[in-house]
Amino acid sequence: MRIQVSHATTYTYDIPPSGVTQLLRLTPRDHEGQHVLSWRIDLSEDCRLHHHEDAFGNITHSFTAEGPFDELSVEVNGEVDTQDTNGLVKGALERFPPELFLRETSLTQADSSIIDFAAATRADARGDNLALLHALLTALNREIAFDTDPTHAATTAAEAIRLRRGVCQDITHIFVAAARSLGIPARYVGGHFHRVDGVTSQEAGHAWAEAYVENLGWVGFDPTNGISTTDAHVRVAAAKSMIEESAWVREVSRRKSSGGKRSTAPLTRPLVSWVSTSPLTSTLNLSNGPSAVNEWMMLPNASS
Repeated sequence: MRIQVSHATTYTYDIPPSGVTQLLRLTPRDHEGQHVLSWRIDLSEDCRLHHHEDAFGNITHSFTAEGPFDELSVEVNGEVDTQDTNGLVKGALERFPPELFLRETSLTQADSSIIDFAAATRADARGDNLALLHALLTALNREIAFDTDPTHAATTAAEAIRLRRGVCQDITHIFVAAARSLGIPARYVGGHFHRVDGVTSQEAGHAWAEAYVENLGWVGFDPTNGISTTDAHVRVAAAKSMIEESAWVREVSRRKSSGGKRSTAPLTRPLVSWVSTSPLTSTLNLSNGPSAVNEWMMLPNASS
């Protein structure tokens, strides 16, 4: 499948910053079943993009835009050729052994509810770990309702399973926490998903999990949709969980009135991502709050 992605995010500022620095994780890389044909990042301000890689091998770009300005836009346009690999992730850059992805993070700590849920799934599943992971996939898709209202960017897996609802970020974190509680390495993946229902405009990117299976390697599981990953998935970045390592965009805004201090504030689902067979564009308007330096994190929560 050839998928065109057009992603646009626009910040609007109540108080124009004297400058903004951002770190972006918006660029996919090649692996078996995924070939990036073209990819371009455009900024509304005149500044240089610096190419880097993070510890996990995700492609990052950073820039500093000198203000003041009232608005800042980040636009991404690209085309990716994908093939269905039955969920197998081969040829991806791997810098750490699978055992690293047994470590908990603040968002993926398995409480008693997750441990019990995973244990019940193990009791019902028959076969090896692959069969167990598919059973976990099916159980989460059945038990956890997709709902954009009750959760936010910092909702933990434990909180989401008690609510029995959430967005793809939450459902993926539950899957990752449950798999790790069963001794299976698992990680969080942010990317894009081409929906089969004809909907091309989406308010956010998508998230799913990958789990390590002996003799197979990493396998993709999309618990929000109840499927293994297919050629409809465009893989962008992977890490232990979302906030700690794989936030897609981090912004530091500087204001003359801040006195050099920094405060932090979360954004809830501010990523605008479009996946379609033809280019689309959109903007998302965000207003800053108090007159201080803010560190923003753009997060790959999904509406699909």
